[in-house]
Amino acid sequence: MPSDAAILIVDDHEDTLYALESALAPLGYRLLRATSGDEALKHVLRGQIGLLLLDVRMPGVSGLDVVRYLRRLEQTQHIPVILLTGFGTDQELTSTAFDLGVADLVMKPVDPWSLRTKVRYLYDAHQRALALEREVRALRTHDQSQEQEQSQGRRQDHRQEQEQGRRQEQEQGQGPRATAPAPRTAPAPQSPRPPRPRTDTAIPVQRDGENRTPAPKPAPDRT
Repeated sequence: MPSDAAILIVDDHEDTLYALESALAPLGYRLLRATSGDEALKHVLRGQIGLLLLDVRMPGVSGLDVVRYLRRLEQTQHIPVILLTGFGTDQELTSTAFDLGVADLVMKPVDPWSLRTKVRYLYDAHQRALALEREVRALRTHDQSQEQEQSQGRRQDHRQEQEQGRRQEQEQGQGPRATAPAPRTAPAPQSPRPPRPRTDTAIPVQRDGENRTPAPKPAPDRT
């Protein structure tokens, strides 16, 4: 199924434009026309151009000038270009055209069947390359979004673990605290008490008939 990208036909002769449009109509692609290099650049810079059929010699900006400008821009440097010439080819033109990345150089008048074959191949190949490039970008974007989601998930898990650890520490700090038993103090040393005098000393009792020791006589008073 043809893409929405158009084929731009550029020539300064109306009869040539009509002939090229008639040759390419069976392909079913959307066709645009321009009659100068400046007008061609305006069409291309608006976007949605899938291929250029470009006359080499035109008043003002030539076909080669258009190609040089397109190859300097990233968004247009890969658009396939078929150059058309009615003055024959020479070594210098051929070398310059292919150095600029031109896909083909075709002599006028063109063979409709040959032109359709070349245009279909170049146009479809370019559209497949663009589709593949879009898929690669989509995959990279998907992978990057997955990596970001995984990274966010890891950071969230880490924050949850930290929050859970803080809650556990708070719960442990607010619970009943185990108090250490008070150390036992040794009793104060008591001073030794003086020995109590014995009151139970036996006093010898002298019974009758036992020998009594005579009491000492008092010393005479010598006064």
